[in-house]
Amino acid sequence: MNAAVPLSLSPKVPKPAHVPDSAVYDFDAYCDPGLLADPVRRIAEIVKQAPPIFWTPRNGGQWVIQGYEALFNAYRDPETFSSQFMSPEQMKAMMASLPPGTPRIAQARPINLDPPEHTKYRAPLQKTFSPKSALALKDDIRRLANDLIDKVAAQGRCDFVPAIAEQLPVQVFLKLFGLPLEHQAEYRALAKEHLSGNTTDMKAMIAKQFRLLNVMRATILDRRDNPRDDIISMLWKAGVDGRPTTMDDMEDYALLLFIAGLDTVVNGASFLMLHLAKNPALQEQLRATPKIIPEAVEEMLRRYTFTVPVRCVAKDVVYEGVTMKAGERVLMYDPAADLDPKQFKNPEAYDMNREEKTHIAFGAGPHRCLGSHLARVELQIITEQMMARLPQIRLDPQKAPTFHGGHVIGPETLPLVWDV
Repeated sequence: MNAAVPLSLSPKVPKPAHVPDSAVYDFDAYCDPGLLADPVRRIAEIVKQAPPIFWTPRNGGQWVIQGYEALFNAYRDPETFSSQFMSPEQMKAMMASLPPGTPRIAQARPINLDPPEHTKYRAPLQKTFSPKSALALKDDIRRLANDLIDKVAAQGRCDFVPAIAEQLPVQVFLKLFGLPLEHQAEYRALAKEHLSGNTTDMKAMIAKQFRLLNVMRATILDRRDNPRDDIISMLWKAGVDGRPTTMDDMEDYALLLFIAGLDTVVNGASFLMLHLAKNPALQEQLRATPKIIPEAVEEMLRRYTFTVPVRCVAKDVVYEGVTMKAGERVLMYDPAADLDPKQFKNPEAYDMNREEKTHIAFGAGPHRCLGSHLARVELQIITEQMMARLPQIRLDPQKAPTFHGGHVIGPETLPLVWDV
């Protein structure tokens, strides 16, 4: 299995004095060759070879928390592991250093805020992403899944990522959010660009952000004046903490929801189909007993967790015996945590009947994923309809899957075949 695009490792930086040699493990979260060749195998290696918390000299030097307990507790301690990478004072100083006329730099709220500010911005979104709201979309999601599958069924083959995995959750989200479907390909390309590459390059990140907001700005303004039944219109009406919603608020919301809605489920669905294509007996089991699909998907989320959020150390601390300094960057390595043998018996095995099922695929603490209910519904329906409408799917023997690393890990391509 080969990477989609050969990438160069970032240069190493010197180890800080407070980091012991025993805590160092060389890993580039974006360009590690093993990760790009086969993330399933590479992440299992990291679990076995690296400490639960380690420091890597790549990408400017950063911490990686990969042990389940250490990660779970860090998520629940925003006073130490902050989601806010820049204070208002720092943001003001950065804007002052940019050329005159530079547009405002948006912040992905509420994900880049800590409580209590985080709570104020998250509140308007809670109802939209509730379990009840997700279930109400089931019929629409099923119709879309059937349409996408039927388009490729007679061909006996497809690249699952662009044909189905990118289409279904992206179309569902664009409709829910209120962005025009005819620009789907452009939106998806911008989302992939935003999540690719080293996010320690602030100038590059700002340039990507400007491109994202530029394609949404006209729609955001239109919904302010001509509201519809969508999230953008709802956010204009909802207000924030008792005050009217501003354009700055809307840009911050849009930045977060655009990225989250246009990428995460794509990777979850692709990992799911990768596993099913390798396991024909499981396919037959799900076809024979569709009611177990929710449990099958849940174990898939644990076994192939794909998100890697980032935190900033807010104060000097000794955490789990490791000395960390204020301002240091931390990767919350969820994919490794869900393979921690201290938490899960025989963690590399796929076992939907395992006793311990509490995975961390959607994070934990105040920032636990708002879209988890919708993601589960989409993944369950994709599985149901793929099993119901296609015979046994297999990996294409002529074309190997390819993968990407970064903050959302997953297949870049997934060529599948089946008999027709």
